Amino acid sequence: MTTVAPVRTGRDAPPRDRLAEPGAAPRPGRRGALVPALLLLLPVAAAAIAPGLVAPFDPFANSGPALTAPGWAHPFGTDDLGRDLLSGVVYGARTSLTVAALATLLACAIGTGIGMVAGYFGGLIDDALMRFTEFVQVVPRFFVALLVLTLFGPSAVTMALVLGLMSWPGLARLTRAETLSLRGREFVRAAEALGGSPAWILRRHLLPHVQRPVLAVAAPVATGAILTEAGLSYLGLSDPNAMSWGKLIQTGQAFYTHGWWLPLMPGAAIVVTCFGLALLVEGLRPRF
Repeated sequence: MTTVAPVRTGRDAPPRDRLAEPGAAPRPGRRGALVPALLLLLPVAAAAIAPGLVAPFDPFANSGPALTAPGWAHPFGTDDLGRDLLSGVVYGARTSLTVAALATLLACAIGTGIGMVAGYFGGLIDDALMRFTEFVQVVPRFFVALLVLTLFGPSAVTMALVLGLMSWPGLARLTRAETLSLRGREFVRAAEALGGSPAWILRRHLLPHVQRPVLAVAAPVATGAILTEAGLSYLGLSDPNAMSWGKLIQTGQAFYTHGWWLPLMPGAAIVVTCFGLALLVEGLRPRF
């Protein structure tokens, strides 16, 4: 006598991973990372956009006794010249985040363009662009930026350009992989059959599909730019007329035995910003 295997209904079928289904809602744990990310990044963004409204004092003016410990009058304390450290950190956010934003935008533009062209055309164009991408990827960007800033002088714009020109290879490889997966799709073939030019197809049909994963990777690029900018500023290669987090750490290290807060506060600002960007990526990952 043969037995018939029971047919599973939707009620007793094993659960499926909802993230594997198109349009599925993200997991609550990852979606919950957006809230702490915004709580960390919104104050930093406000300081970068409108430092004059957030900072209580002029960061370059004497506002109290030198080396005053953190308190009600000066929440982050004062430095060796009596300048309010909170105001310095707030104005430093504008410099550090401006460099990171410009470098990230430039890297996204270059990486997306090169990756889409390489993935769509393939062949010799793909090989040449990928070999060039690999060459740029192995060049240490910190030392390139160090050399350029030493030759041409410290400037926030120069620093952003160098970091942007050296940070795009990972974005190019990601964009190329996405373009390769889309190149044979029906909507691309239909656009080609209708006589659409490669530039029009890349801009109209492929760019909307590749920009979402690129945006998800942009936050780690910005994190790397913030850390590199801080390292270069620590070495004295930042704009001498502007505050930056790395410069504050550099000036505070000489007084850390008498003023532990001097290197701690700008360092904490860097950690909080980078951690907030990491949480932002984790929260947005299921949506991309």
